[in-house]
Amino acid sequence: MAEVILNKVNKKFGKVHIIKDVDLHIDHGEFVVFVGPSGCGKSTLLRLVAGLEDVTDGILTINGEVCNDLPPPDRGIGMVFQSYALYPHMTVFENMAFGLRLAETAQDTVESRVNETAKILQLDHLLERKPKELSGGQRQRVAIGRAIVREPRVFLFDEPLSNLDAALRVQMRMEIAKLHKRLGVTMIYVTHDQVEAMTLATKIVVLDAGRVEQVGSPLDLYNHPANTFVAGFIGSPKMNFLSGTLLKPGVHSSQVQLHRGKVITVSANTQDCKAGDHVTVGIRPEHIRLGEEDAFVDGGVEVAVIEQLGNESLMYFSTPQSSEPLVVRLEGQSKISAGDRCPVELPAEHCHLFDENGQAFQRSVVGG
Repeated sequence: MAEVILNKVNKKFGKVHIIKDVDLHIDHGEFVVFVGPSGCGKSTLLRLVAGLEDVTDGILTINGEVCNDLPPPDRGIGMVFQSYALYPHMTVFENMAFGLRLAETAQDTVESRVNETAKILQLDHLLERKPKELSGGQRQRVAIGRAIVREPRVFLFDEPLSNLDAALRVQMRMEIAKLHKRLGVTMIYVTHDQVEAMTLATKIVVLDAGRVEQVGSPLDLYNHPANTFVAGFIGSPKMNFLSGTLLKPGVHSSQVQLHRGKVITVSANTQDCKAGDHVTVGIRPEHIRLGEEDAFVDGGVEVAVIEQLGNESLMYFSTPQSSEPLVVRLEGQSKISAGDRCPVELPAEHCHLFDENGQAFQRSVVGG
């Protein structure tokens, strides 16, 4: 195991500033996921840890050792890429043993490590097969096994499941989670898939345009996003946003006048603000309730689309307070149809509030 610390780390490609003043502390044995939209710098940040890119400014340490100028083989890391990168002419055993043999590891040690790793990954009955004889999930397990046999201090995963179909992705997520629990090593994982981030991570790092927007446990980020970017990125369907004006600031609750709408109450601390400030109300689809008195217009909102997903239904409607359709998540199969009018309520305890710069006000509730 090893801790990884980044202190004011920057990366520039010529005049293009990719990674900007990243401060990050990854503890021994943590499973940390870098997540964010395409082009946010998450893969570049991983490559800086791996030593595949040079740090422009700042300090990177692994287990207390400064690694800025340390070559990748000396960092004690094992990396699994999006591409399996297996040698097609080699067997599973030979692919997994290749790195050890390059390091001139004794043959008995090679055989011991490969056989033990193959059992962990349920590959022991496939050791004599070539990659073309394996499924996508099996090939990915071989790529992971090739990293494990080197006994690295830190595992790095760069979108390892993106080439798999949906069913295999679920299966491999479970395998990677079990592997982390079994090995207890530090793992850093890059993905654009927030489901992978929420289900695998002990800590999530949300990146945008090369900057860290928020770091925390999956539920911390879900329940207490630091800003509208994190609130809109974590969660699927994403959080609904409504424009409004602060009508009555408060410590435990605040009153907000929705744009061209009604007055609602939000459980947020706005004591340092003044009436008239522009604010944004956020609420997740599962927290909007169908009620009797509508929060937007008398008589209820008009349903634009209803998606029947079997285990749940998603109801969409438009309001003047948002440039995008709002979505309500309903349990089970709904009898609501497009064109129906439904009164919807925004419970104060489930509302989030953001200032005009998109920064979150402290919520007055502990959970969701």
